[in-house]
Amino acid sequence: MFAAIARRYDLNNRVHSLWRDQAWRKRAVKRARIRPGDVALDVACGTGDLTQALALAGAERVIGLDFTPQMLDLARVKRERLSGEAGGRIEYLEGDAQALPFEDDAFAALTIAFGIRNVQQPERAVAEFARVVKPGGRLVILEFDRPGFAPMRWFNDFYCGWVMPRTATLISGDRSGAYKYLPKTVASFMSRPALLGLMAAPGFEGAKADTLTFGICACYYGVRAG
Repeated sequence: MFAAIARRYDLNNRVHSLWRDQAWRKRAVKRARIRPGDVALDVACGTGDLTQALALAGAERVIGLDFTPQMLDLARVKRERLSGEAGGRIEYLEGDAQALPFEDDAFAALTIAFGIRNVQQPERAVAEFARVVKPGGRLVILEFDRPGFAPMRWFNDFYCGWVMPRTATLISGDRSGAYKYLPKTVASFMSRPALLGLMAAPGFEGAKADTLTFGICACYYGVRAG
């Protein structure tokens, strides 16, 4: 499904977030608190927007990991367009968030943007995140949310449930049903308190969430205990 929408994925992200998706990723980079010498992992990296942002923020090395080879192919093309040394600090790998191919305590920061709701067993993935993030390292999760303010929630439900599936399918030429599936995953995904609890369970302390764009999106962050 993600292979089918890869070619127009970035365009759909920009158009249907009303060009807010890049600002959301900037918040994720801020919460990741990248420092010189840090090695970071971007899980479910897609076409590499957040991976690149982490490298541009000064990480010594960034690995972007995704389950879909076609997304990674596009990410590698975008990496070649980066100016300066940032592109040379990025590596892309195919892999599963539920079984990360890395040693324990390997990363100072781990991010996942709009991917955790598509993982079959989110609790297993977050346990893996805790395993590979070193003590004192940061976990940042960007994910869609439902606004608390009723008029905004009604608008968002209509936009995501009726408008976006049709226009995104038209833009992408998709026949897989991806843009009918994806809004349903937002509506059926766990609540904000449940996701914060999921982060706390394997040892991410002080887990909090920033409300972004009237509650359409949330940026969750916590620090690995120890």
